[in-house]
Amino acid sequence: MSTNPISHQGETDTAAQILALERAALDRWGQGDPSGFLEISAPEVVYFDPFLKQRLDGLEELTRYYEGIRGKVRIARYELLNPKVHQIGDAAVVTFNYVSYGGNEDEYRWNCTEVYGRYSVGWRIIQTHWSFTNAGKQ
Repeated sequence: MSTNPISHQGETDTAAQILALERAALDRWGQGDPSGFLEISAPEVVYFDPFLKQRLDGLEELTRYYEGIRGKVRIARYELLNPKVHQIGDAAVVTFNYVSYGGNEDEYRWNCTEVYGRYSVGWRIIQTHWSFTNAGKQ
């Protein structure tokens, strides 16, 4: 017996919508444009990545951080692997593996977990956590 209040079709539609948002933002990210992520982040977004000493709180802090790296990221291509979207009401948890190639990166492997909230304007990121895949292993 499922405890998820959303129908399977609703989950499929939500997954497709959210993954389309992610891919569009990642496409822009690979060209040095972080605005794709800023545009789909909620004002109260919280953000972690392995290059930061602590969490960023809010869209204003995230914008300052991203503006500091605008134009510096170049990715020739990427793979979004094993995406999974779990929806519960007006929230959805998204997990995937990400591999970027080329540009100023040879190959980086990442894990990503994001939480989206459903707002009147659509789905928005309220929490992001990036980590390296197999961190600490040679």
